[in-house]
Amino acid sequence: MDPVTHTAPVRPTGAALPGPAMRWVTECLGRGAEIRMVRPLPGGAHVNHALLVETRSGHAHRLVLRRWRPRERPVAEFSPEREIAALALLAGCELPTPSLVAADPAGAYCDAPALLVTRLNGHRPRPAPDELPEYLIQLAAALTLVHGLRGASSMPPHVPANRLDVRLPPRHALRPQLWERAFDVAAGPAPHAPARFLHRDYEPDNTLWTYGRLTGVVDWSEAAGGPAAVDVARMRLALLARHGRAAADRFLQVFDQVSGGHAHDPYWDVRCLLDLLPEEDDRVLDRTLVPYYEDYLAGLLAELGAPATG
Repeated sequence: MDPVTHTAPVRPTGAALPGPAMRWVTECLGRGAEIRMVRPLPGGAHVNHALLVETRSGHAHRLVLRRWRPRERPVAEFSPEREIAALALLAGCELPTPSLVAADPAGAYCDAPALLVTRLNGHRPRPAPDELPEYLIQLAAALTLVHGLRGASSMPPHVPANRLDVRLPPRHALRPQLWERAFDVAAGPAPHAPARFLHRDYEPDNTLWTYGRLTGVVDWSEAAGGPAAVDVARMRLALLARHGRAAADRFLQVFDQVSGGHAHDPYWDVRCLLDLLPEEDDRVLDRTLVPYYEDYLAGLLAELGAPATG
């Protein structure tokens, strides 16, 4: 780590953190540690901050503080404990992932349940069209490393986000019969597949890139054990929304090539799409994307031999 030298006290720059969070971070780094920089990061269900912390010896530590937002009801599939377990398994993987520095899963010392992890180099990807082929290859290759890790049996099993107890199509659905047929398919038995270590939210914004090279995969708080097709389906859905159906289909082809062949079942693509439902007042599917989702869903149902009628 790079030494930081200065001759006068320096106030932390960037957005402030609550006092308990500031104290917890500095205590984790040892007596005399000081936070020199705080920068908010996109977090979704987390509140994430990039930190630069200088220890008493003058070494700078590039870290990320991940704090869990309060929820009305705790969600077992999204917890600090799950990410702690995942990072422990990932320590033996050649794929660049954050390392755990400190943990306060109950929020006893920080102001909320929190993890302090190392910060990787890179930024969220925004590939140009001519960069997509290489981009998809790297995404697929990274995923094979994840699935190759031993320890899937030690992780909680994958449970789809949509429990099928509310069977409502999107508010802006043009072909509601497609969604009804999708719910019928999802209610059937899941295809058997060996359990692999899963990221479970493997999508472009959870990867980091530098000069066209993948430099890390982050956000492991939903990791689980389950079929490899779950991660493939999640990435395909994200690529569909961002780059179109051709990119989603190409990713499946590339993953099949780099993984040595796998039995991908469209059932998991249907389940992944239904995980976007039911909608809530502050989370409604983009009206402009719904036709693309429906075309994609129609193709998946046809592959499964379960086309919608009407």
